[in-house]
Amino acid sequence: MTTLARDQDLVVQTPPRTRRRSLAGYLVMPAILALVCLGMYLYVSSQELDSIEARSLNAASLATATWEHIQLTVVSTVLTLIIAVPLGILLTRPFTRRFRPYIITLLTLGQAVPTIAVLVLLAVAFLFLGFQAAVVGLVLYAFIPVLLNTIVGLEQVDESVLEAGRGMGISKFGVLRRLELPLSVPIILAGVRTALVINVGTATLTTYINAGGLGDIIVAGLSTNRVLIQIIGAALTAVLALLIDYLAGIAEDFLRPKGL
Repeated sequence: MTTLARDQDLVVQTPPRTRRRSLAGYLVMPAILALVCLGMYLYVSSQELDSIEARSLNAASLATATWEHIQLTVVSTVLTLIIAVPLGILLTRPFTRRFRPYIITLLTLGQAVPTIAVLVLLAVAFLFLGFQAAVVGLVLYAFIPVLLNTIVGLEQVDESVLEAGRGMGISKFGVLRRLELPLSVPIILAGVRTALVINVGTATLTTYINAGGLGDIIVAGLSTNRVLIQIIGAALTAVLALLIDYLAGIAEDFLRPKGL
């Protein structure tokens, strides 16, 4: 698709061109997820829980862990966008193309470091734990998909369209704002969806640096050898990942420029 993709041998998430779904199509995923949650509730209610299971699986504990997980995901993703999208725009400008491959290679190698190692390194090197350290680790891990998709999205815009804009007297910033960014929105949003799903899954590891989230439920099950707690924690994480991906898909449908 682009010189970047060929040079770096990277796979970038590129959305297919699809029509906007019908109302019924939008309701399928929420219905499935609601049935899954109902099934988990009925199953847990039918079991005889010991004191450890009852404490971990009560509604208040699950709601608190889920809300913490959502906060970790949303905050880290917003910060990722604030950093990655402007940097992606900067790296597509002519004056940065000489050293861009080296920056991309360095960032990609950094993403190969296991997430738990990044979190532990932050905790040891900077001596801070909890929500802030978790957000930093999640941003570092989800940064690459958004950055790459921003670069590829901007570079796939037809050069003749840009030349036409310049020929009409539009400034360089105007071409970027009115042509390049709108035409690259579908690919950038695909990167955002990837980052969201990555953050939901990775946020479970932040329990090891006292950041909360659904990882607390899973680790509680592991440490006490309670399989039911482990299954519920993992299932809720999967449901949350699918729900956030579904909501991001709706945003992608409505933010996608008409005709793309």
